[in-house]
Amino acid sequence: MTDGPLAGLLIADFSRVLAAPYATMLLADLGAEVIKVERPGTGDDTRAWGPPHVAGEAVYYLSVNRNKRSIALDLTDPAGLAAARELALRADVLVENFRPGLMARYGLDHSGLKDANPGLVYCSISGFGSGGGAALPGYDLLVQAVGGLMSVTGPGPGEPTKAGVALVDVLTGLHAAIGILSALRHRDATGVGQLIEVNLLGTLLSSMVNQSANYLMAGVVPGIMGNRHPSIAPYEVFPAADRPIVLAVGNDRQFAALAEAVGSPGLATDPRFRTNTDRVAHVDELASLLGEKLRARGADDWFELLTPLGVPCGPVNTLAEAFGLAERLGLDPRVSGDTVRNPIGLSATPPTYRRPAPHLGEHTGEILDWLRRPRD
Repeated sequence: MTDGPLAGLLIADFSRVLAAPYATMLLADLGAEVIKVERPGTGDDTRAWGPPHVAGEAVYYLSVNRNKRSIALDLTDPAGLAAARELALRADVLVENFRPGLMARYGLDHSGLKDANPGLVYCSISGFGSGGGAALPGYDLLVQAVGGLMSVTGPGPGEPTKAGVALVDVLTGLHAAIGILSALRHRDATGVGQLIEVNLLGTLLSSMVNQSANYLMAGVVPGIMGNRHPSIAPYEVFPAADRPIVLAVGNDRQFAALAEAVGSPGLATDPRFRTNTDRVAHVDELASLLGEKLRARGADDWFELLTPLGVPCGPVNTLAEAFGLAERLGLDPRVSGDTVRNPIGLSATPPTYRRPAPHLGEHTGEILDWLRRPRD
């Protein structure tokens, strides 16, 4: 087994918080050598984002920084800046998510490095781009609000709600990783690196897919629908006898099977519910009728009954129950008991888990010693 498909790739990681560290962790899992550059004394902001803590480290920080080494450098100090520049000149990839313009102040922006390291793939992640939104702070909650996600999320009109995780940051990290891999493919063919720019707002607007398209193509400004779908029914949460259950019925065959299973086969031929378009138009009536039937059994009972019939459904699990389900399905979601497995399955070069998230500046000495040696 190799060390991963990205073995031999050096990433200078000038990032903190979530979107960019998540991207570099994914690449590290695939074998890249990631050197995380941090401020002396404080380091990545997420080191202070607790509780909970494990062995003195914030779990938030630990969740997105495995497989990396940490070097503490003060960029305002000439020696620290010189080391940072030397690292950037040796790197295949540089990732940063400072406020736009800050890296240029230190000569560490793409323009300041590309002539000395023409093969460098430089990825800059921001909240709102490097133009008119450069001064805006790029926090996930803020982008969920101004980017429209909260306008379609929540229990009902007038109750906008954020997603239960920093979803925009995660999606931005994924897009950044895709951009980096694409630029490396181009570099392999041409020897020339390039600048990649990814921002949270643009990522969110793209990731809202059908909702964004509803607006751009049909002039529909979507609003909060709770747990319902604007174009599919039944596709929402229902009360079972013991706890909520989700139905995600995507076609007429599935609906007919559901109607039969709940003891009301006539629903499938009722003119109000015969097609998906009909069901969307009469969603309140349908929800009321199904709700009465679903209260007769527990959520797990319905899951066991409906799943073999091809009806997509499932109970609303806690995270503990979700991990339990993944384990029962053989997905092995844990690594070494307390690490979430990288979900990318590669048959020949799978992700590896070589080291835990580093302590602040843990590898400063060894990395500085390496940087002092002549380049290959």
